[in-house]
Amino acid sequence: MVKKVEINKETTDAVIMPFENDGQEYFIENLGKIKYKFFFSVIKRLFDFFASLISIIILFVPMIIVGIIVKLTSKGPVFYKQDRLGKNGKPFKLVKFRSMREDAEALGAQWSQGDDDPRITKFGKIMRKTRIDELPQLFTILSGKMSIVGPRPEREVFYNEFEKYIHGFSERLKVKPGLTGLAQVSGGYDLKPEEKIIYDIEYIKKRSLWLDFKIIIKTFLVVLTHKGAK
Repeated sequence: MVKKVEINKETTDAVIMPFENDGQEYFIENLGKIKYKFFFSVIKRLFDFFASLISIIILFVPMIIVGIIVKLTSKGPVFYKQDRLGKNGKPFKLVKFRSMREDAEALGAQWSQGDDDPRITKFGKIMRKTRIDELPQLFTILSGKMSIVGPRPEREVFYNEFEKYIHGFSERLKVKPGLTGLAQVSGGYDLKPEEKIIYDIEYIKKRSLWLDFKIIIKTFLVVLTHKGAK
C-alpha cells in the first residue's frame, strides 16, 4: 500500500495518507438539508438504546476479560481513545480496546493498513478479526453519540485531507455515525475513501429500518466469516 506523508497546517502534525492520489478529483452529491424521518428516527434511537444496553449487560464480563488480556499481552493502556467527528461535525471521543502498539502513531495520524499493518499486536489481530475491539463503542451508542448503523466515524484530520480531492466528503456528517455501515458490509475495509463515500451517500438517501436491519444481519455474517474485518 502506498503511503504519503503530509503536514496538516492546522495541527502541524504529520499525516500519513493511505493512498497516493493520482490527481483525480471527485465531486460528491450535495444532499442539502436531509429530510427528518420522525418514525424512523424514534424507532432507530429506541433500538440503539436497548440493543446497546442489553449487549453491555451480556458482554460486560467478557469485556473485562478482554481488557485484562490486552493489558497482559502488550505494553500500554487497555483502551484506545481518539477524537472523531459525529453528526454535523460535532467531535466525540471514540473508545476501542487497544489493538496496536502504544507508539502506533508516533510519526503522526496514520490510516490502518489492514491485516498487514505491523503495528497490530498479536492479540490485536484476533480482536480485529472478531471485531471485539469495537465493543466499548456500545457505551457511545448508549449515550446517543453513535448509532448501531451509519457511516463509520472518521477523524477530522482525514476529513481535511480527503476533502482536498473528494469534494463533499463531509456530506456523510449529516447523519449520526455508526458501529457498522453499508460500506463495511458491501465493500469491506479495503475500500478507498472515494469508494466508501458512495455507499455512505446511498445509505443517507435510502435510510430506513429495513435497510438498517439488512446491514445488521450482514454485519453478523461478516463477523462469522471474518470477511472485511480489518
